[in-house]
Amino acid sequence: MSDASKIYLDEKEMPRQWYNLVADMPNKPLPPLHPGTKQPIGPEDLSAIFPMELIRQEVSTEKYIDIPDQVRDIYKIWRPSPLHRAYNLEKYLDAPVKIYYKNESVSPAGSHKPNTAVPQAYYNYKEGVKRIATETGAGQWGSALAFATQHFGIDLRVFMVKISYMQKPYRKSMMNVWNANVVASPSNLTDAGRMILEGNPDSPGSLGIAISEAVETAMKEPDTKYSLGSVLNHVLLHQTIIGLEAQKQMEIADAYPDMVIGCFGGGSNFAGISFPFLGENFRDGKNTRVIAVEPASCPKLTRGQFQYDFGDTVGLTPLLPMFTLGHNFVPAKIHAGGLRYHGAGSIVSQLLKDKLIEAQSVKQLETFEAGLIFARTEGIIPAPETSHAIAAVIREARKAKEEGTPKTILFNFSGHGIIDLAAYDKYFTGELEDHEVTDAEISKSVGELDRIIS
Repeated sequence: MSDASKIYLDEKEMPRQWYNLVADMPNKPLPPLHPGTKQPIGPEDLSAIFPMELIRQEVSTEKYIDIPDQVRDIYKIWRPSPLHRAYNLEKYLDAPVKIYYKNESVSPAGSHKPNTAVPQAYYNYKEGVKRIATETGAGQWGSALAFATQHFGIDLRVFMVKISYMQKPYRKSMMNVWNANVVASPSNLTDAGRMILEGNPDSPGSLGIAISEAVETAMKEPDTKYSLGSVLNHVLLHQTIIGLEAQKQMEIADAYPDMVIGCFGGGSNFAGISFPFLGENFRDGKNTRVIAVEPASCPKLTRGQFQYDFGDTVGLTPLLPMFTLGHNFVPAKIHAGGLRYHGAGSIVSQLLKDKLIEAQSVKQLETFEAGLIFARTEGIIPAPETSHAIAAVIREARKAKEEGTPKTILFNFSGHGIIDLAAYDKYFTGELEDHEVTDAEISKSVGELDRIIS
């Protein structure tokens, strides 16, 4: 058994294919529907906003999809990423656990997001796309796509959720360094943004609103496509390089996880670390617990409703089968901006519906407490999003101690928090609050959903 603190793979050991969990799922996700006809959509319905290769990946049932050499060459800037054994955190918790984490903060953008940003930019480039419009919450996705598009000479406009635009100015700076044009959302540049501002001039924005603005831009401007950083099947597919590498590294460590944990906004980093292990559950009879961790202020998995909903606020996307709080739901202004999304991807929603994964919610103060414990033991300052996963790791370790049951835990360290230090300052001064959505708020939002969708 390896006792190394870090386990690396050689570049030659980097996976050459992404893994498509749909091929092994007991029940496949329901199809997206056209909002007008309520019939399953075809590739032609998506061709206005996505390049054809990404559409093919979106609907594919093939188990493995080749990673293009040009994408792998850019991946090599930071991949394979290291697997760490969290010895100091284990010592602090004094529990019968082994804790491993896949460190995705080593990418140029500081998070897991370039794993899909690079192939998305590549496939758009191959199709001759000149401009891409996208949204971003806390800025990890926007900065990752800016990093990726500048490799291929593609112009990028990023609609950044307004509260994060104000809370995280250096994320905007990162995007500007990589040639992106960043706009606070809701904005006056789109019909969707103007409609939201007319109803609420002080709207803090949300990922759903920013998606509406980006999709509208792609539909109206020539030579422009849309790119999404989470939720959709092809996005989750690209992220599986995380778990595929982790499987090799855990084998080197002579260990296998009893549970795999990831924070959850739309599903990208969670899917990346967990889907290859879920595949082994389905194919090989493994029994690894897989836990998605979301904010208590945006609890679509733990308190939402499974049904068809729009992926955006205004209703420009197809209807997706998902656990949702309703596309009009606007979460509280928590600092984990990347997790402030009303719905969950179709694959993850089906897995949760079938009870093949678990979900937990965590309040904001618990996440910052967990982030500080991690930073003071392991030395890396986590992003507020990542701290949700760390909070669940600490919960599970303490539970193992109470039960006296040894456990091996693997989680995705999805991003560092160096650009989130203002949030830590607010935590130290007592300005951060716990936010937990009420039953009345959920009932109102889901009630509006029932009326609109039906």
